[in-house]
Amino acid sequence: MNTLIVYASYHHKNTEKVALAMADTLNAKMMDFKEVKEKDIKEADLIGFGSGVYLSKFHGGLVEVIDNLPKMDGKKVFVFSTSGMRKSLFLNRAHEHIKGKLKSKGFTIIGEFDCRGFDTFSILKLFGGVNRGKPNEEDLERARIFASRLMEKERTDRVGS
Repeated sequence: MNTLIVYASYHHKNTEKVALAMADTLNAKMMDFKEVKEKDIKEADLIGFGSGVYLSKFHGGLVEVIDNLPKMDGKKVFVFSTSGMRKSLFLNRAHEHIKGKLKSKGFTIIGEFDCRGFDTFSILKLFGGVNRGKPNEEDLERARIFASRLMEKERTDRVGS
């Protein structure tokens, strides 16, 4: 299975750490959103789109990549994120927004993952940030387990087809 993980990881490389854990498990190619081309996405069987959540949104550059894609009917994707916040309305809103964009392009969403990340954005910087040390090894193990389940689901779907 040709798997690609496209990610945006800006401040503390939280999302990149999660992407790397998933990529190792899925034997996936990782690409920063700035490097990915339409051809890369078309060639992949499974694509992960991940970003930090900034003010309740995925990174604008990653959203732009998705916005500029043609229809990809039936191509399977998963989404993942890191955030300074616990699971909340704001995090859910970010995931729902990006999933809506992917669905409008014809992608089939087969999973989503999120975890907390070290955050020093805005006023948090004055207090030394939140979630120091996140994502930690426990979070990365959860990312690996999530990726393993995706791989198993893909294997089962192929056998059943």
